[in-house]
Amino acid sequence: MFTALLIFALQAAPPPTGDPRLYIVGPNDVLSITVFNQPQLSGKFAVEADGTLAFPLVGRVSAGGRSVRAVEDDVRERLAAGYLKNPQVSVAVEQYRSQQIFVIGEVRQPGPLQFTGSMTVIEALARAGSMTDKAGTEAVLVRSENGSTAIAPASGPTSSPGQAIRVDLEALQSGSLAQNVALRAGDTIFVAKAQTVFVSGHVRTPGEYVIRKGMTVRQVLALAGGVSERGSTRRMQIVRQVDGNQVTVRADLKTVVEQGDTVVIRERFF
Repeated sequence: MFTALLIFALQAAPPPTGDPRLYIVGPNDVLSITVFNQPQLSGKFAVEADGTLAFPLVGRVSAGGRSVRAVEDDVRERLAAGYLKNPQVSVAVEQYRSQQIFVIGEVRQPGPLQFTGSMTVIEALARAGSMTDKAGTEAVLVRSENGSTAIAPASGPTSSPGQAIRVDLEALQSGSLAQNVALRAGDTIFVAKAQTVFVSGHVRTPGEYVIRKGMTVRQVLALAGGVSERGSTRRMQIVRQVDGNQVTVRADLKTVVEQGDTVVIRERFF
């Protein structure tokens, strides 16, 4: 269900409000430069390791570390300086290769993603294959102090460079696009693992289950398919870590479980 909602929100989300021409160009990016009525001057140009690209007539153009708009203005001015009268120049990023973001933790395809200059949290999660079944309810976006701002941030949780931005995934799942933070190059999104408990003994499907805050033994047993015919809800125990020590406590159906608990369903006497 979460994956379906994530895809729906991605399709429904409005585009970022920032100007794509504010994207900061870097080495290995490929720019599409179009000069109106000048097909011989139009084409795709790769930014080399030194941050420059070779452009007809004007030679080397400095692109690395500059915005797309600045590169566009530079090419226009240099063409107007002695080659064309009032040239109409348009520059866009054809391939984003110089900047990355990272998505790690409980996602299906963790690792780096090419930063497109207008990505948001929900788009990055979708490109990482969405969350796993063991994902928690919160993601932490870690932003480097030296990270460059490619696109003005969308509305949502406020932040400043060097801070960890917490994103409420449950709110995002519910359609709160205010949590859909606009990303910057170098950002790392960490999706934490959800809290889990183990259910053992006489239940239909023993195993590890994801829990939410405040869940009771009754709710956990429902996840495990319920108590088997040989099990008893009157002889339940919880094995719990307390101050580093393992203790066993009696439990009933209303007992609230905690992270790492093992709920043990014992056999009936008869």
